[in-house]
This record gives sequence, C-alpha cells and structure tokens, in this order.
Amino acid sequence: MFTGIVEEIGEITATEPSGDGIRLTVHAPKAVSDAGHGDSIAVSGVCLTVVDQGPDWFTADVMKQSLDMTTLAGIAPGRRVNLERAMAAHGRLGGHIVQGHVDGTGEVLEVRPGAEWQVVRVALPADLAPLVVDKGSITVDGTSLTVSATSRADAPQHWFEVSLIPETLAATTLGALTAGDRVNLETDILARHVERLLAFRTGPNPTEGGSR
Repeated sequence: MFTGIVEEIGEITATEPSGDGIRLTVHAPKAVSDAGHGDSIAVSGVCLTVVDQGPDWFTADVMKQSLDMTTLAGIAPGRRVNLERAMAAHGRLGGHIVQGHVDGTGEVLEVRPGAEWQVVRVALPADLAPLVVDKGSITVDGTSLTVSATSRADAPQHWFEVSLIPETLAATTLGALTAGDRVNLETDILARHVERLLAFRTGPNPTEGGSR
C-alpha cells in the first residue's frame, strides 16, 4: 500500500522481454536505500516487486496485464518515472490510500500555467468518470492529487482537472506534462467499493428463490 507521495524521480535504464511481459531496471538511489528482495515499489503508480537490486538500482517484472492497463507499455530507457516505497505501518498517511493498481490511462487535454502553479485537464474513460468527484482524491502517475474540477455527468467527453503546486511540479514528472501525454490513473478505493455495493443493491434480491 502507498500514499501517493512521490519520494524521488527515477529513470528507466534497461528493458528486456520476459515471457509476455518485460523486465525493467530503474535507477532509484533513494528507493533502494532500504529495499529488499520482494519489496514493493510504485513506478509511476504501478506496484512492482523488486526481483534484483544494486546500490542505486532495482529490477522488476511487469506482466502483460499491467502493460495493457498502464503507460508502461512501450517504455524505454531514459524515461523518467515517479517512485514511492510501500508505506511503513508507523508512517503518516500524507496523501491518500493508494494500492498501486492502475484502473486505466487518461490523456492530458490541456495544461494551463498559473502564477505559481499549473492546472492540468485529463480525459478519462467513461467507466471511471463516476468515481472521480470534485475535491476528491485521485492518483495520477503515482501522485496523490486533489480534484479541482470535473466534467458534467452528461458531457460528451469526461475529464477532470488537478491544480499542481510548485512542489509537485518540481518533485514529480507531472511538471513536464504536455497535451497528448498519457498518464496512469487510480481512482479512490472507497469510491470503487461504493460503486460495487450499489451495483448489488440495484440488482435482483439475492434471497428471492433461494434458501435463507
């Protein structure tokens, strides 16, 4: 489990095929400072497991499903990624509860510079739109952010906006976003649970026609 507070910007140094997935090597001095084999590290929001490591790098396998669901498909050496180690049980929850299980990708529609911040508008799939609310939390490329605006429920294209403060622009890869870029999205786990519960409540009565 993570909090969406990015600890460092790493860089992909090598990729190689691994079955129907890939194996990544990431330059990550801080992330590996106390990491061990089998530990979890979020790479731009994708929870990966350390399978090998050195003094300033680690290697992790990415399965096909993760490639299909995230922006790690087609990743190449030189790409910068947001990194976060798993949250310690005694640590502070500085962002929000993040699982590292990406729901899908979004496309940056617009980046609007402000006096000291940037507003980023991101298009998202229709099935994720109900899970994103104004002033709620969302994870973009592993970064915990507060939603500052959303599209209407009946809008032809669904989107949300986030406002990035200088610290976020400097400490994450989000400061380099431009229109057309794709980003990993993880919606709030609480919203997903509510959606699932409501789906059962609006379905057939589970006690009808069966034993109690």
